[in-house]
Amino acid sequence: MTRIDTETKRKLREIGATCLVDALETQDDTLTLGMVFEERIKLAVDDAHATFTHGKVEGLIRRAGLRYPNADFRRLDLVEQRGLDRGVIAQLGTCAFITRQQNVVFQGFTGSGKSYLGSALAKQACQHRYRAHYIRMPDLEEAWASAKDRPAGKEKFLRKYAAFTLLVIDEWLLDPPDDSTRSMLLELLERRYDAVSTVFCTQYAKKDWHQRLGSGVHADAIMDRIVHNTIWIETGGTNMREHTATT
Repeated sequence: MTRIDTETKRKLREIGATCLVDALETQDDTLTLGMVFEERIKLAVDDAHATFTHGKVEGLIRRAGLRYPNADFRRLDLVEQRGLDRGVIAQLGTCAFITRQQNVVFQGFTGSGKSYLGSALAKQACQHRYRAHYIRMPDLEEAWASAKDRPAGKEKFLRKYAAFTLLVIDEWLLDPPDDSTRSMLLELLERRYDAVSTVFCTQYAKKDWHQRLGSGVHADAIMDRIVHNTIWIETGGTNMREHTATT
């Protein structure tokens, strides 16, 4: 075991190097016997970095507010039966779509696993150390209604939700938005357009979106900021809630 005096440990912890202190103190002499100082330090730094990264990822996942925190994009059930393309799923799992500022739409029937897929993709983004956030459309609307009545509330709301590298909006267009919500969506998606990625989980096919968005100029503008750089995935007709209940 590597010995560090109390004052050195205090200084290391003070500068935020607690992971390194712990790694040095728990080094196993039987594994490091015969190693030169530089090798032992490198091993300790590797261990400390792994601990730091794991802690950072766990924090990102915790703050993302996932509906299904245990969702795993790499272990999806009934992929072929649901008509999901394994190649597309594997590509999404790399989070390369985020670096390309692409959006993703999961569209399918109630119970087809859209919320799970949205949660799993957000978690995957966290594991790549991106800031992700999951929110249901009704909750987003409620947050907007509350924000717009506060001083500078609208701008703070828009800054917050525009800043997430990946934003998952579940139950997208479950209810047709009112004028105020349509204006908010246009401004929010304008700020996110060509800068970050948004995931939409919805029951409605693309052909129905324009009408549900009010069929006016706001609908045109909102659609324009979504449809041109988006990966569309149909989640099939299998009821995953029934499947999960019987397994």
